[in-house]
Amino acid sequence: MAGSKKIKVLILLGALILFVLLFIAPKKAPSALSEGSREAGAKPAMPLTSGDLSVYLKLALKNVEPKQKGVIEKLIDIKNFDSLSVIWSQLKRPDLSAYFVEESSKILNSSDSWNKAGNRYFTAVQFCEDESEIPILYQCAMRCFNKSLELNPKSVDSKIMIASCYVDGTNTPMEGISRLKELEKTESNNIKLQLTFAFFSVKSGQLDKAINRFNKVIAIDSTYIEAYLHLADAYERSKNPAQAIRMLEAYAARTNDITAKLEIKKYIEQLKNK
Repeated sequence: MAGSKKIKVLILLGALILFVLLFIAPKKAPSALSEGSREAGAKPAMPLTSGDLSVYLKLALKNVEPKQKGVIEKLIDIKNFDSLSVIWSQLKRPDLSAYFVEESSKILNSSDSWNKAGNRYFTAVQFCEDESEIPILYQCAMRCFNKSLELNPKSVDSKIMIASCYVDGTNTPMEGISRLKELEKTESNNIKLQLTFAFFSVKSGQLDKAINRFNKVIAIDSTYIEAYLHLADAYERSKNPAQAIRMLEAYAARTNDITAKLEIKKYIEQLKNK
């Protein structure tokens, strides 16, 4: 359950950001994927462990101011990968930030460091504006998660994320669903696993299944209050504003974040006036 606790801490730290993503960001159209489906939207076939962002790094360096470019090149020469990751994050290039997290993981060579690099690549997909880069990011993520699993074969987090890469980044998504279902036989109380199923259900428009999964998260860990935000989002997508409001009120009653409380109150008023 260590992985689940890490995720909980990350979401708790970013509760307001999560709220904005759920209710302010545009909704994406659901894909054809489902937990039990045999077909999904076609994705290009690709290897699962290759992928190289060096070309994107060279292109990005051409657009950096000369002074900053000099700093970056110097840091590359001395292999200060942590600083490079921070700089590219500041430049709003999470893909290249992930690239240098992976470079750092090659030195650290621990299961946690490889898992961190994989997660950074996986997250970078959400902010990628160049569609041609997306398959490469999934390839890089898969490579890192596989290395993490090699060093720690019991890493449930890595297994979940490898399955997620199959679902989101390959033309064989059912391979990922099968892996998740196999994991569930022994890890049914893993929050990250239940959230992964829930998010895939949301993407595929299976909102009833998503709601069941989010409720299971709360049953597993009642302190994981962000599940109420996810439930509110699922109910709103289901055209059930009354339930969405109830979930938002449940979250507001449990959080100590004053700013989040105020934002939720405003959004509840919007829902009531729709």
